[in-house]
Amino acid sequence: MRFVKFAALALALLRVMPAQAAEPYHLRIGWVVAGADLATLMFAKPGLAIHAGKSYVPELIHFQGTSTEMTALATGDLDTAALAYSTFALGIANAGMGDLRVISDEFQDGVPGYHTNPFVVRKDSPIHSIADLKGKVLATNERGSAVDMAMRALLARHHLQDKRDVNIIEVRFPDQKAMLKEGKVDLIPAVLPFGMDPELLAFDRTLFTQADAIGRSQMILRVARAGFLQAHHAAMVDFMEDYLRALRYFQDPAHHAETVALLAQVSKRKPEFYDRWAFTKQDYYRDPNALPDLAALQKNVDLQKQLGFIHTSIDVKQHADLSIVKEAAQRLAKATQ
Repeated sequence: MRFVKFAALALALLRVMPAQAAEPYHLRIGWVVAGADLATLMFAKPGLAIHAGKSYVPELIHFQGTSTEMTALATGDLDTAALAYSTFALGIANAGMGDLRVISDEFQDGVPGYHTNPFVVRKDSPIHSIADLKGKVLATNERGSAVDMAMRALLARHHLQDKRDVNIIEVRFPDQKAMLKEGKVDLIPAVLPFGMDPELLAFDRTLFTQADAIGRSQMILRVARAGFLQAHHAAMVDFMEDYLRALRYFQDPAHHAETVALLAQVSKRKPEFYDRWAFTKQDYYRDPNALPDLAALQKNVDLQKQLGFIHTSIDVKQHADLSIVKEAAQRLAKATQ
C-alpha cells in the first residue's frame, strides 16, 4: 500500500516538474556537391536554420556520389541523403530497401524556362549529330547515374549501344573538362556547377540536352528510411522547416549577392563564378515548397526499367512520404504571418 502511495506521489511530482529538454539528435546528412546540395549552404548563414543545435545537430557527411550515399543509408550510417532518381530506384529494386521514402525535392532538370544539363563536345569536333557519336568515347560520371540514364536513353533511340557502337567510360565530374579538352573523350555531361566553368564554355559546344533525352526529370530528391522518419519525426520537421526557410531566402532576388557570397564560401570558388546563374532561371528548378514532381519521377524510374537497370516496376507514390515537408511548410507559413 505504501508503495502505491509513493508511486502516485512520484507521478504527481513528475507532472508538475519542468520537463527536461531532450538532447538534440545528431542528424547525419549526406551530400555530394557543395552548394548544389542545399544542406551545405543552409547552415552557412546564422539565423536561417533556427532549429539547428536545438532539436537536431547537423552532421554533414561528404560522398563521391549518390550510390555511396545509398550504401550508407542501407547500413544505417546515414540518416538522410540527396539521391539521384536512378539511385533511389536502385536502392528499392536492387538493394532491397523497400522502406526508402522520398521526403522532398532537391532540384529538377528540364523544367520549362529553367536549366537542363547539356551534353557537350569540343567546338572543333566533327560531331554534329547523334549518329556522329558512333565509334567515339563518351564520358559519364557513374554507370546508372541520372545523367548516364539520359545519355543511354538517347543513344538507344538512335540504335547506338555501349561497347558495340560507342565506348562509355566513367570519369569524375571535376576531371571531365580536362579529358574533353585533351581529346581523351569526345563528349561529357556538363552538369552544374561544372558546366558553367568559363574555361569549359570557351571550347565546348552543346550536342543535346538532358531534356532532349528524357524530358523533365526529378533529378535529385531527398530521402530517408521509414523507420527513421517515425523515430525522429519532430527533428525532421524542424530540419525541413529550416530547409524551406533557407531555400526561400536564397531564391529571393533581393538576397542574390549574399547567396552568391555564401556559395563561394562553401565551395571555395570565386563569387563571380555563381553570380550570373545561381538561383536564377539558368539554374535547376527548385520547388519553393520542396515538393517533388512524383509524375516525372515515375517516368524516370520507368525508363530505368526499360533500359534494364532494374527488373521490377516501382510505384513511386508507395515510396513517398511528403507529410513532414508539408507540416514544415504549414508551420513556416504560420510563423511568417
